[in-house]
Amino acid sequence: MVGRKQITTLSDGLRVLAPAKINLSLLIAGKRPDGFHEIETIMAKVDLFDEVLIQPGQKPGIELLCKGPCWAPHGEENLAYRACDMLLKKCRSQADLKITLTKNIPAGSGLGSASSDAAAILLGVNKYLGFDLPKPQLAELAPSLGSDVAFFLGGPLAFCTGKGEKIKKLTENFNFSASLLLPTVSVSTKKVYANYNHNPTIYQNLSAQINQHLAENRIDLVSKMCANMLQTSCFSLYKELFDLKARVESLGIAPLCLSGSGSAMFCIIGSPEYKRVRENKHKLLEKTGCESIIVSNNGW
Repeated sequence: MVGRKQITTLSDGLRVLAPAKINLSLLIAGKRPDGFHEIETIMAKVDLFDEVLIQPGQKPGIELLCKGPCWAPHGEENLAYRACDMLLKKCRSQADLKITLTKNIPAGSGLGSASSDAAAILLGVNKYLGFDLPKPQLAELAPSLGSDVAFFLGGPLAFCTGKGEKIKKLTENFNFSASLLLPTVSVSTKKVYANYNHNPTIYQNLSAQINQHLAENRIDLVSKMCANMLQTSCFSLYKELFDLKARVESLGIAPLCLSGSGSAMFCIIGSPEYKRVRENKHKLLEKTGCESIIVSNNGW
């Protein structure tokens, strides 16, 4: 699809878009010796964006301002701040920067907002200050920031393994639209993983199916599986999300898939459903109390 450019040069700075992602599939292969879980996931960027504005600093160091409809931590607690600080130190720069982060992607939603912000900072500051580091060097900073950051430096569609940091770009043309539900529930990824009970048989069966679909370049069939092995753990911790899924599916929006560790859920929709879903947004809000938007796959 054709959409907005990621980086735009302005008269007083640089604007960088930070897209959300959805997990078209998410499998848990088991627990690693380091305590983390080994995952296999297909992630796709969508056209819901945070915005990063990079301008000359008026104060020494990094000044990070957060605004917009969604909450984000300020200062050094923000992953975007840490990404900028790491890049400046890597390049031995003492540049003064003002960064304004407009948050449109809710935290704790499984849409990767903080990781996407961090990647946008790495790309934007690298260009703005003329460091011109190639993406592989930027990617060296990603593991220290978060498992999804490496994906957001590339994409737009990838098969990710390890903790999520090992990226295999998928070149298949998978254009889609999705009805994306945004519950007012912030999910703790750490708690969902801690609550997860592994089933090797389920993993092996799902992995075999997904790898077969990948071999046939049928990402569309993967998306129809709604394979997310964190769903049971998430719903046992956040029963309101389980109840919401049931209410929404009773309205004919199905199958509804969990993205990441939650709380956002999505349903891939084709042309016949697009108009109906769009017209029923207000009905959905009235019946479930949950906001929804229609998103499409992002082109970069």
